[in-house]
Amino acid sequence: MNDYDFGNRVYELRSEAKLSQKELAELLGVTDKAVSKWENGRAKPTTDALRKLSGIFGVSVEELLQLRKAEPEPRVVKIAITGGSRDDRSAAISRIRGAFEDRGWQVLFVPETAEELAAAGISPQNCGGFLRCHLLLQLQREALFTEAAKQMNADRVLIVCNGGAPDVGAFAAPAEFAQLLRDLGKSGVELRDSYDAVFCLMPCAGYEDSAHGCAGGPKASEGGKIIAAWTGHGHLRMIGAPDREDGMKRLMRETAAFLGEPEPLEIEKKYLIEYPDLRRLEQMSNCRRSEIIQTYLKALEGWERRVRQRGEDGNYTFFETTKRPVSDLKRMEIERRISRDEYLQLLMEADPGRRAIRKTRYCLTENGRCFEIDLYPFWNDRAIVEVELADEEETVRLPGMLRVIREVTSDENYRNAALAAIGQGGLSCL
Repeated sequence: MNDYDFGNRVYELRSEAKLSQKELAELLGVTDKAVSKWENGRAKPTTDALRKLSGIFGVSVEELLQLRKAEPEPRVVKIAITGGSRDDRSAAISRIRGAFEDRGWQVLFVPETAEELAAAGISPQNCGGFLRCHLLLQLQREALFTEAAKQMNADRVLIVCNGGAPDVGAFAAPAEFAQLLRDLGKSGVELRDSYDAVFCLMPCAGYEDSAHGCAGGPKASEGGKIIAAWTGHGHLRMIGAPDREDGMKRLMRETAAFLGEPEPLEIEKKYLIEYPDLRRLEQMSNCRRSEIIQTYLKALEGWERRVRQRGEDGNYTFFETTKRPVSDLKRMEIERRISRDEYLQLLMEADPGRRAIRKTRYCLTENGRCFEIDLYPFWNDRAIVEVELADEEETVRLPGMLRVIREVTSDENYRNAALAAIGQGGLSCL
């Protein structure tokens, strides 16, 4: 491979990550002129820089050097559109397809499983194993679409599912659904977190044709069960608006923000609250607990790198995140899901100046938002609640059961990176 080929590869990966030459150089600890020389084919990076490039872009060094004959796989993102009415979901998916195909995405659409089963003559009324059939077909089709996406001649593929596998749980008794998952060798966490993002259209019920779990449509109470089935997902967004058009516009903004169009930005507000009533949280169907271990990695000044293990009951997913503050509310963030082996390997790059943060997170869906309540082992009188926004000007209405001490969005002392020092006595006086 010549230097020009390598330069093109670095340019393509940097462009996909929405990084400037200067920002990539800062992550690597080199000058932007060095990055420019690599991309122009006039020089190659050192072995250490190659290893760092591999971590930033989520590809192996072998793939970065294009030593493999196979073409690199496209970036595949799978999202679910749930809730709302059948017409709402169809309109939403149509909007997403049009908007993001225009932005260079190949968009694949996984049709509603229950509707296809009904069209084939299979329903809860004539099939005692309807939910099992529904879940099996949903999983099989999503696996097929994911495999097809990896084979496509495209740089970026977006798989949009009309409803998702966890929705099946809204139409089954908890014990029945738990047994069904055991029979299939699946866990609820694994099922839920197989989607990169979930957008729940509000309201989730009240429409005559709103079925996407069973023929005939969910009752009002089942709409809440659909939300509960997804609660705990790291990127669950509830899309509500006074009318359908406003709702569609908000969905487009939320989807674009998640996909990093035009930039991979995260907008978040953070509040210090009194220690919540855990018994009450545990009893709420719209609240889900998970355990998180977050480890900070070595990074250049102004940037943060971390790996995170998140899950419950022995079922975990793993992520690597690189971020840089843009303002008090806004951060540039690049996040990718990683394997357990990649997670363990990256732990070798842990920042020795910070301990891993262990926290219990309660995800509470209320007021059309998902609130993340984080409990730390070094506090027994307070906690932190975070909420992500689509726009910096959005107004936040916190759940009434949470007693706010004050907003700490702009307080550097309450950033996770600063809280990591508490275990060493750095912030114990907060």
